[in-house]
Amino acid sequence: MKVAVFSSKAYDRRFLSAANVDDQHELVFLEPQLHRHTALLAAEFPVVSAFVNDEVDAATLRILAANGTQLIALRSAGFNHVDLEVAYDLGVRVVRVPAYSPYAVAEHAVGLIMSLNRKLYKAYNRVRDDNFSLDGLLGFDLYGSTVGVIGTGRIGLIFARIMHGFGCQVLGYDKYPNPEFSAIASASYVDLPELLQRSDIISLHCPLFPETHHIINASAIAQMKPGVMLINTSRGGLIDTQAVIDGIKNRTIGYLGIDVYEQEEGLFFEDWSEDIIQDDVFQMLQSFPNVVITAHQGFFTRNALENIAETTLASITAFEQGQDLPNEIRPPEKVPA
Repeated sequence: MKVAVFSSKAYDRRFLSAANVDDQHELVFLEPQLHRHTALLAAEFPVVSAFVNDEVDAATLRILAANGTQLIALRSAGFNHVDLEVAYDLGVRVVRVPAYSPYAVAEHAVGLIMSLNRKLYKAYNRVRDDNFSLDGLLGFDLYGSTVGVIGTGRIGLIFARIMHGFGCQVLGYDKYPNPEFSAIASASYVDLPELLQRSDIISLHCPLFPETHHIINASAIAQMKPGVMLINTSRGGLIDTQAVIDGIKNRTIGYLGIDVYEQEEGLFFEDWSEDIIQDDVFQMLQSFPNVVITAHQGFFTRNALENIAETTLASITAFEQGQDLPNEIRPPEKVPA
């Protein structure tokens, strides 16, 4: 089938082409992001592959459907950028990659914790400048610390197991408790206020839905321990960025590590090193010495990219052959019982 691959980078071309056995599908790689102004690039393509920051909203879907698109193949687990109601009404089916490599994201969250705690980003630059002083590099033992995990699905579960391995007490919050989380010796479920109050480190691993939007807001931050470490490798919209900035300024938040940002669309995945970034909120975050930002690279491992490519193309093949689509997503009320 003809597939228009939007937001494609060199690594997308490499891994998707390798997984496209015997050139079964005609992959056309397009660098622009998908939105209403670029949707016509996919005219007469029955399949469109979109990434996490593409805008698969109502306007975009109507243009795609009117020009022959029948399937949206997301190269991501998250789907909050897709209007599923409109897609369903238009007869456009949507598939995703539900579990490309939960280890990749969980391990990246741990990497942010280690970098912030032991000031590895500062130490690296100091030694490069022949400065071997330890002043300002003081950390703390993770052993014995209390770690709060908001969202205990695949990624949150793996993260919790890793932190248990460090000797941490692990607290979990999830509307849908996971028995595998409860089986971790040092782990227990608590309500959200208790998690916020008791945790030395809080890591976000829940999806972005209306009910989780800005789950970390001014009220939540006010309940946290002074000097808490906050980690977000899930979705930028989980955090009220201005409230977090205020929390850093008043020293409630002692460390912030984020791999996602609420306004990352049009910013992340691009090289702006020779330009002036106009986002003043992001620039404010960049200015703090106790903040580490990575540009949505938590998923970015060889294993994950192989799984994303293989799963995406398997879904397209199944669609072409009229088979069931196990990775299809629909509006909740349209999911078969």
